[in-house]
Amino acid sequence: MHWLKNPLFVTASIALAAGIALISLTSCGQPSAEAAPEDPTKIVFIAGLPSHPSGQHEFFAGATILARCLNEQSGLPLDVKVVRDGWPEDESIFDGAKAVIIYSDGNAKHPVNGHEEKMDALVKSGVGLMHMHYGVEVPAGPQGDYFKKWIGGHYESGFSANPHWTAAVELNEDHPISNGVPGFNANDEWYYNIRFADPKTATDILTGTPTRERINRYIHWNPIAEKGLGKKQTMMWAVERPDGGRGIGFTGGHWHRNWAIDDFRKVVLNAIAWTAKIDVPEGGVKSEPVTEAQLNENLDEKKDMVHIALPSEADLTQPAAEPKDYGWPGMPKEKK
Repeated sequence: MHWLKNPLFVTASIALAAGIALISLTSCGQPSAEAAPEDPTKIVFIAGLPSHPSGQHEFFAGATILARCLNEQSGLPLDVKVVRDGWPEDESIFDGAKAVIIYSDGNAKHPVNGHEEKMDALVKSGVGLMHMHYGVEVPAGPQGDYFKKWIGGHYESGFSANPHWTAAVELNEDHPISNGVPGFNANDEWYYNIRFADPKTATDILTGTPTRERINRYIHWNPIAEKGLGKKQTMMWAVERPDGGRGIGFTGGHWHRNWAIDDFRKVVLNAIAWTAKIDVPEGGVKSEPVTEAQLNENLDEKKDMVHIALPSEADLTQPAAEPKDYGWPGMPKEKK
């Protein structure tokens, strides 16, 4: 046993023991540098200016609900920032963003107006882009061409239609945005007959079939919309662009109450994650049920404020509206 008294042996033994302990701590105790959590994926949500009566077009309140779901409930590595009242004054908020989500009015009140070059630069750099509800509507021409490039299509006045109707929503089961969503019913201002790029670059995600019996309000109506009755229509679509980015158009989101429909909310959360190139979980993006109290938080100040109730069966069984004569903004006089 004289070797136990050898100083060289004792020194080597201590070093070996320390090395084993360090390896053990790294593999079974505190995580190694390689296992450090990844940086969260940044998403910028642009909520448009106040619009429509209380409970409708609640862009900021809706964006806040969705951001809370993603930041606090999804379990995904996300950092969602919400910008209120349109285009941000400080464009540095876009730095490092992987996706921009725009929930707003369209046409003359669209947040992108006057900022097309900045948006186009973001898109060309591979940033994902999603437009929701009225935010999918821009005029035909240069803006329409941007949208067909950015998200694959847009609502075009006189071609598309915007009735309020109860859709039995069907999903594209082959697309990850549909993960965990079996289909659902929702009454909304579901736009349809979208002006897609030609040839069509987008993939249908949500579809439904409008009928006279399902429409409870006509707003802008045209012969093309009439011909679309009884035919499957697209209410959400997705595109993977040549620049490597992704684009989404979603036509629902008029009624604020619908964010409390679990599957309605889940498919939009899935779409936001997909747009930012986050893998959509097999069961869809998780979120907690939205309460009536939460629905009534962060509402825009309107002249006549209303209390928003949770969705009910009555929303889905509204009586059919009387058919309306043709009419839409910019309708030529010869067609009146």
